[in-house]
Amino acid sequence: MKKIFSFLVILLSYEISAAGGGCGTLLSEDGMQEGVCLHAEIDAKDKPSLQRGAQLYMNYCFACHSLKYGRYKRVADDLEIPYDIFEDNLIFGDAKIGDLMEISMLEKDSKTWFGAPPPDLTLEVSLHGADWIYSYLKSFYTDESRPLGVNNKVYENVGMPNVLLSLQGEQVSTCKQIPIYADNGGLKQDPLTGKLLTEEKCGFLELVPSTGTLSPEEFDQSILDLTNFLAYMSDPIKEQREYIGKYVILYLLILLVLTYLLYREFKKDVH
Repeated sequence: MKKIFSFLVILLSYEISAAGGGCGTLLSEDGMQEGVCLHAEIDAKDKPSLQRGAQLYMNYCFACHSLKYGRYKRVADDLEIPYDIFEDNLIFGDAKIGDLMEISMLEKDSKTWFGAPPPDLTLEVSLHGADWIYSYLKSFYTDESRPLGVNNKVYENVGMPNVLLSLQGEQVSTCKQIPIYADNGGLKQDPLTGKLLTEEKCGFLELVPSTGTLSPEEFDQSILDLTNFLAYMSDPIKEQREYIGKYVILYLLILLVLTYLLYREFKKDVH
């Protein structure tokens, strides 16, 4: 019994970690919550989103981060991209359509350049969750004290450059005045003037205007597409699995009814 209980505890811990942990020091817009991830509305059935995400990944991420548990051909088939278009635009170097999605950068070189080899991202969404990935990709900011000039609110002291800087533009960490809440949940006011009392809080992310090629809305959509693609790579058969799962549950319900009726017949014979 103890072994079963221990197994269930370990399994529960794994499920919690797979759902994604906290998001570091990321602040909500009102500054009242810290470490809460942004929500990513991903859709495994949205083929255009997956195609755009694949294009972004192959052009901005694949130089360092492999997807070695996936194959080009499988991605092309699932995303409904013709092989000739896929080969011309999303396969670089001497790789073939049937190859695993591995990078050419050597591990020893990457360790020298970045301090540690960049991880393979095939199962990254399964490890952290889509919301964590989405929040991480949106939370880079300028930090001149870091070797690469950037830091991240979700993953502090990150060793990765902001490869999407040209798209998003420069983002800085700033301070703002926010309302002070009383113990009863209301806003504190000055007893003499009636004005709301505020306090300074730092850590808010703010974009520097006109420094990126995309608008904030376009960049948000691009990050959502990229997150959607990584979620697909972590679970390529999610759509089929969920489709089959409905029929499995229906079968089990029918079997439950038949089993109950059979039990009633046996019970009659016993009495």
